[in-house]
Amino acid sequence: MQRAMQALGSHGNVLRSAVLRHISAPRSAMQPAAFSRFMSVSPASLEDGGFESATVADVLKSKGKGADGSWLWCTTEDSVYDAVKSMTQHNVGALVVIKPGQEKSIAGIVTERDYLRKIIVQGRSSKSTKVGDIMTEENKLITVKPDTRVLQAMQLMTEKRIRHIPVVDDGAGMVGMVSIGDVVQTVVSEHREELNRLNAYIQGGY
Repeated sequence: MQRAMQALGSHGNVLRSAVLRHISAPRSAMQPAAFSRFMSVSPASLEDGGFESATVADVLKSKGKGADGSWLWCTTEDSVYDAVKSMTQHNVGALVVIKPGQEKSIAGIVTERDYLRKIIVQGRSSKSTKVGDIMTEENKLITVKPDTRVLQAMQLMTEKRIRHIPVVDDGAGMVGMVSIGDVVQTVVSEHREELNRLNAYIQGGY
């Protein structure tokens, strides 16, 4: 994942620099009038509109309310078996953990990795072990905000070696969950769109 992130960033920077040098170069007075429809696009606007501007909120919006994971949760008192069963049924890799009767209070997060490392590997019973015994507790939880840049979220998840991260709004509490897959998909999609915009700009200039 670290290599993929570095490759995306490196490729994007090289291409961006080359194109910006291209569009900043002096242009001939004999340039076709058809180019006028691209005149509003400047190097500065290309910088502002690149894939670096995508935020975590954009990721949640693209996933939709039913798929953002904010409605999937378990309690600290639930069995690990029930939590893993819920993950399997809803095809997700993590659940938010709350305290019983306190749906607005996040107690932590439980993931497939917790299940593998703390139940399967240690030979414990998933039916007799509570989620609260294996979850990552709230005081150790790594979160992002809706306005966090997607590339920043990717870097954070890569550095911390985590695959799921809750999205928390200071005023509204938890608003969703994103995975490393969601983040990578958004970066690739935004990167492709930017390449298309730059390609259209270059082709329109001649």
